[in-house]
Amino acid sequence: MKDYLNGLNPAQHEAVVNTKGPALVIAGAGSGKTRVLTFRIAHLLNNGTRPSEILALTFTNKAAKEMKARIAEIVGSDVAKYLWMGTFHSVFARILRSESEKTGFPSNFTIYDSADSKNLLKSIIKELQLDSAVYKPNQILGKISSAKNDLISAESYKTNNHFITRDRNSKQPETGRIYQIYTQRCKKNSAMDFDDLLLNTNILFRDHLDVLDKYQKRYKYLLVDEYQDTNYSQYLIIKKLAALHHNVCVVGDDAQSIYAFRGAKIENIFNFRTDYPEHKLFKLEQNYRSTQNIVNAANSVIAKNNKQIQKNVFSEKHEGELIDVYEAYTDAEEGYIVANKITDMRMAQQFHYKDFAILYRTNAQSRVFEESLRKKNIPYRIFGGLSFYQRKEIKDILAYCRIVVNPNDNEALKRVINYPKRGIGASSIAKIEAHANHTGQSMWQIVKDFEKIVDIKSSGRLLKPLAQFRQLVLDFVIKNQEINASEIVQIIVKDTGMLKDLYVDKSPEGISRYENLQELTNAVQEFVSDFDALEGSPILENYLQNVALLSDQDKKSEENDYVSLMTIHSSKGLEFKNVFLVGVEEELFPSQMSVHSAHELEEERRLFYVAVTRAEENLIISCAKSRFRWGQVSSPKPSRFINEIDAQYLDWHVGTTSKNFDKKPREYRGNKELKSKQKLPNSQRKLSPISNVQNTSSSSAFKTSTLTNLKTGDIVEHQKFGEGKVIEINIDGNSVVAIVDFKNVGQKQLLLKFAKLKIIKK
Repeated sequence: MKDYLNGLNPAQHEAVVNTKGPALVIAGAGSGKTRVLTFRIAHLLNNGTRPSEILALTFTNKAAKEMKARIAEIVGSDVAKYLWMGTFHSVFARILRSESEKTGFPSNFTIYDSADSKNLLKSIIKELQLDSAVYKPNQILGKISSAKNDLISAESYKTNNHFITRDRNSKQPETGRIYQIYTQRCKKNSAMDFDDLLLNTNILFRDHLDVLDKYQKRYKYLLVDEYQDTNYSQYLIIKKLAALHHNVCVVGDDAQSIYAFRGAKIENIFNFRTDYPEHKLFKLEQNYRSTQNIVNAANSVIAKNNKQIQKNVFSEKHEGELIDVYEAYTDAEEGYIVANKITDMRMAQQFHYKDFAILYRTNAQSRVFEESLRKKNIPYRIFGGLSFYQRKEIKDILAYCRIVVNPNDNEALKRVINYPKRGIGASSIAKIEAHANHTGQSMWQIVKDFEKIVDIKSSGRLLKPLAQFRQLVLDFVIKNQEINASEIVQIIVKDTGMLKDLYVDKSPEGISRYENLQELTNAVQEFVSDFDALEGSPILENYLQNVALLSDQDKKSEENDYVSLMTIHSSKGLEFKNVFLVGVEEELFPSQMSVHSAHELEEERRLFYVAVTRAEENLIISCAKSRFRWGQVSSPKPSRFINEIDAQYLDWHVGTTSKNFDKKPREYRGNKELKSKQKLPNSQRKLSPISNVQNTSSSSAFKTSTLTNLKTGDIVEHQKFGEGKVIEINIDGNSVVAIVDFKNVGQKQLLLKFAKLKIIKK
């Protein structure tokens, strides 16, 4: 029965067998955390503890199911099935149903998911005749959720000066009233949302001490996974339940606390030692996942955080490759490098596509890598988000673009005629569509001549918004005839009101949508800058054709062999043989919004630590010397986090064009038969080109030259294509075309009115 203990290392063994009293298990990345939690429960059962006396709390149903299955293998399914094991929400929903007579809810209460909650809030906002563009359901739900997780009821919220001032400043003074009606409506509907399950459990234990006493006596042993991710509400429940027996074991890693934006309190894991002075501390420090170089690099970064529980994570795997750092000229070239590197590594080392992951800080960054992978016919899958061109805000703005190029596009028109909201409701749109179908015209033709249609003309409230929409589209159509794709998209984003609409939404989802809109303007500017004159002109019509081809994503292969793309937050708990950590630049990672707060900067550093420790064999970090932001070229600095990695673990590739990257692949040092590279003394190590990111001024922006005097024979530089020589200049109508022979990419024909060139030598 005790064979399961034989496979544990000494630290794991101590954490498993010492089951009495409070225990804090600090589990470094890849150190066997789940194994310890599972075997600790099995050990309790094997030593006479009844399964009903154990409460194990996880953050995902998947984790609970996998742990229960492992426990069943050791103690038998007849015993394991009686364990109280599951997510916080599932376990406490079960308790609330059992104690329904004390809660005021029936035992069969409904649990609302986020979509249900948002729909209810939409109804309340509409009933109160509030502007839904100001009172956005996502934002209001976020505020209510945050309040509930801090155990602030609707009544307390309405009288709290902090919330009153905050809501007034954000032009949402009725938030407290909405919260109160939302609470009343949930009660009337016999429904609880996810946050209510925790809030109402706290209220149940506070107001009914007999119920609390019952569950304190029942659960002699509490085990909590991912304790660093608990919020205040969860923390209080755990503390109350553990107050009688004190047999509470929490497992987690402060270095991987990355969910503050969801309400997680890292203080919970820091304060455990104060809450339970008699606790035992166990540190799982051996990483079984990653090579020595990757583990050491991660350690050197996280060491810069002041607030942490000290541990010495180590790996006994092979030393492994150095961490490659690629500094590309542009973000587009960064995508090109990553796609090429995947192809090269797959061929040279017989990797599958599923062995690769591309991790980024924000969803908006996926766009450039999606395009690069498609061009190389590399299958991929987006996790935790939609493919860039399938996201709502991107489809919305592209629908406007489609109308500008082709006003008779009915599907595009239906999508945006009332977005942002302008008072053209679903019934009005249906009426316009019916007239179009009846007369054989397009919906745009009906909108353009709506004054001639009696029943539309008689709809008084509809006249003004229809006239405004018509004028908006006509203005875009006229301007589009005079300017390039980038310029018209900038105008569309601004004049439709989409930019303002997304900017005011400060929820995580709203910020993500705003970043995606910014990334689209970057994509269009990149399209214009790199346009080859042989293909015509960089006009909106050609851009839409380009996007249509890109958007037709290949279906994933039957073998599910694809490259995984995801944000770092989505990657937590996962591992991959090869990880590309991309866009590692100041104001992107760490995020621009976190650099002025020491607390938030430490969370960004923990996020970087999580990203690094996803890699098993190879870690490749990349950044760009120039990147489009809102269609303008910026010159970002490499992230301070790269500089914080000890230089002995890095192999820099700087200022090299994509064609010359890794011409001679380094010898793979993972094979134990190969002799490890001898470490150089500090004085001889290859140092990072960044001496001190925080104090280094930004590299100078790429400055284009006036091209009116450009001549054959001039040496020029392009941000993406590098250095080249002008071999011919031709005049085609009103356009001047230069043929430039670039050293790295060959000949390109560039329209000078769009080309961004710097003259190096006349």
